[in-house]
Amino acid sequence: MLRPKIPTNPIPTGIVTPPAVVEPTTVIPSTPAPQPTPVVPAAPVSSRPTVQLTPGALVAVVGGGTAVVLVVGAVLVSLLLAVAITGVSVAVCTVVLRSLLTSQTKHHR
Repeated sequence: MLRPKIPTNPIPTGIVTPPAVVEPTTVIPSTPAPQPTPVVPAAPVSSRPTVQLTPGALVAVVGGGTAVVLVVGAVLVSLLLAVAITGVSVAVCTVVLRSLLTSQTKHHR
């Protein structure tokens, strides 16, 4: 009953270029180059890159980190404030509705 329709590829309407013919090339072996003799360093060299911070770069990193902390803190405090305001407003609405319902039943008798 429900059979998927398989899309058919339309006939190309633009300029169709035939595929390029790739001709194989021959590899000519050459004589191997002699291996260079290893140079022994006078002192051991660390493979880890060294990071050197200038005073200006250090101030920039500290300032950027401080800005990130302040922005994230402001966002979290505003979210907490929004949740608190929402909770208080729901509580006020509940108290008002309860008061309206109880006063309506008292006056109805």
